[in-house]
Amino acid sequence: MAIADQLASLLADSPMRDASLYMLRNIPGFPPIIQTIHILAIAVVMGSIVMIDLRMLGLAVRSQQISEMIRRLMPWFWTALVTLAISGSFFVFARPARYFNNPVFIWKFTFLLPALILALVLHLLSRREVDFWGRSGSRLLTGRLIALTSLGLWIMVAMAGRWIAYSEYLYYPA
Repeated sequence: MAIADQLASLLADSPMRDASLYMLRNIPGFPPIIQTIHILAIAVVMGSIVMIDLRMLGLAVRSQQISEMIRRLMPWFWTALVTLAISGSFFVFARPARYFNNPVFIWKFTFLLPALILALVLHLLSRREVDFWGRSGSRLLTGRLIALTSLGLWIMVAMAGRWIAYSEYLYYPA
């Protein structure tokens, strides 16, 4: 946790913290607006990656090629991911110690990093050639293992994200 403390201290003395606090405190309606944007971006990220994973597993939209679905949904995924990073950063910068000293926040990013790597792998491999995942049984099996792992990781990211606010009840009971 020493790294987390160092990051929290670094952000606590940054101009980003001052700017975030100013906006959250002084722009009327800013906190619920930025939280709404964050929630809508979560919906886009989860909707796009879950559809891709379910298609890869053969559980949804079998009429569409996997590579076509990836081509159509991944731009939405990456754009929403950037939106999530920006909208979430307002709250992290405003109260860095609250987040970086929260084990659930660390868990979220522990699940998020491999989930992002798997999404990138799916995206990049599908761009290599048309119908990359359908070319052989081993590729399809690999894709399905990636999709199953990805689905589990994204569920854990979403659960950890929700629990960040409530973990204070677990770790710092009244």
